[in-house]
Amino acid sequence: MNWISTLLGNLNYGTILLLMLLESTVIPVPSELVVAPAAFHAHGGELNVFLVVLFATIGADLGASVNYFVALYVGRPVIYKFANSKWGKMCLLNQKKVEKSERYFDDHGVVATLTGRLIPGIRHLISIPAGLARMAYWKFLLYTTIGAGAWHAILAAMGWYLATIVPEDQLEATIEHYNHYIVGGILAIVLLVIAYLAAKRFINKNKE
Repeated sequence: MNWISTLLGNLNYGTILLLMLLESTVIPVPSELVVAPAAFHAHGGELNVFLVVLFATIGADLGASVNYFVALYVGRPVIYKFANSKWGKMCLLNQKKVEKSERYFDDHGVVATLTGRLIPGIRHLISIPAGLARMAYWKFLLYTTIGAGAWHAILAAMGWYLATIVPEDQLEATIEHYNHYIVGGILAIVLLVIAYLAAKRFINKNKE
């Protein structure tokens, strides 16, 4: 998608918001190549790093809300039909991915809306099962904002740090290198949070 490449090459608050809106629907836009480079430029004074995180998170909230309300009103059969269509495949989507996000939501409950925002492959789809389950919108938006804000803050910190050690022409390759470590660390944190919540629920049930 050449127009996405054009937007990635012209990062400002408006394009950051738009790209993160798209990333939170079903259009494959890598947030690592939006927020981290924007923070890289913020280090040079071109942008404000706090506004980068803010506009990225607003975009994520808007995109996730689109998925939420579509799922809420059109239902599972239409979602699956789109996922299996030519348009769905163009968005790197299929029914198996949607079902995976549903299983994650079913296994972890409403907190999945928060932790799911930190997991690759789940992040942009977790709002669909939230809509299908008719989760309260205010709760959905709160958890989405926290999860997306945390993810964008991590990416911004990475971009800010990389601005001190690599030139811009090496930025993309370095982001891809560091991203593996970041994703691994985040997955470990998510697993610890899930284990803590599961243990807490188990203890509370025993007390009852």
